Amino acid sequence: MAERERIVVVCPGRGTYNAPELGYLARHHAGHPLLARFDAIREQGGKQALTALDAAPKFTAAHLKGDVAAPLIHACAYLDFLALDRDRFEVVAVTGNSMGWYTALACAGAVDAEAGFRIADAMGVNSQAHDEGGQSVLVLADDDWRVDPSLEAQVAALMQAHGVLPSIRLGGMLVVAGPSAALAAFEAALPVLSRPPMRLPGHGPFHTPLMHPSAAAARASLPLDWFGQPQIPLIDGRGAIWRRAVTDPAALWDYTFGHQILQPYDFTTAITVALREFAPDRLVLLGPGETLGGAIGQVLVRNKWLDISSRSRFSARQGEDPFLIGVGRPGQRGIAIPCDTTSENSATS
Repeated sequence: MAERERIVVVCPGRGTYNAPELGYLARHHAGHPLLARFDAIREQGGKQALTALDAAPKFTAAHLKGDVAAPLIHACAYLDFLALDRDRFEVVAVTGNSMGWYTALACAGAVDAEAGFRIADAMGVNSQAHDEGGQSVLVLADDDWRVDPSLEAQVAALMQAHGVLPSIRLGGMLVVAGPSAALAAFEAALPVLSRPPMRLPGHGPFHTPLMHPSAAAARASLPLDWFGQPQIPLIDGRGAIWRRAVTDPAALWDYTFGHQILQPYDFTTAITVALREFAPDRLVLLGPGETLGGAIGQVLVRNKWLDISSRSRFSARQGEDPFLIGVGRPGQRGIAIPCDTTSENSATS
């Protein structure tokens, strides 16, 4: 038997289930026993079943709300994780972006399948509890995915001047958050960027102290005893690694519903640590969607990983032998998941 390739799995966050992804669960995971269990949990809470949301005749703004988007994305990603070809791949670490942290907890075995879904489902609701404010995405990278340090410094100074907070570091992008008036004034003062700032519809000021109501709701309703030690190393939004046998479940619970909600999420550092500490043969980005692929590519360029020093070099490598496999990309899904037969999958895979 050939030696398995070592992969780091990346779990996506909000903004990855959009109109093209409608029907993702039906196409790839219809009949999976866990999907029926997830639907039952939703229905017990008086919420619409995931299969019904996924089977809607058209994609609507309702699909973007936290209490719908979070459980949909989690279910798609987690069931993709269970379907990965374990004969070909060895998962050496798991990480995620923002809401993808909750999926990463389940993939790494720090919480079980049902608890992982309950956390994602509850945090979809809790994410709508926050002080006034929202998020805006700034594209700092140029067309070749390089970032000018002087531009970063200028943006940082304007953030401080207008009371805008860092939310997520995302490769060559920066997500900022704050009260709506502060964001508007900040956006008006920005220099010309490669793309205009984009306000994220339906998003609160995630990963800032303005999310205290969300953190308080999580701590009150999501118990510590759901948490255990990860079975696979888990890289968090600071780049810290939670390893089996040395992880304190109480500390992991505290991070998840404290720092992870209230402080910036550094996805750039998480991917950098994944590369440098685990030196994987490939990165595997779970579905749905593939919107996170560009950000991951930008982190590769920032690190000049495998001599990938520009967008064109990244594209060339992806065309020859993809280092980044996007499970949500039809042309790459078959590399990581040879077939979508759910009968062979189980909650304990």
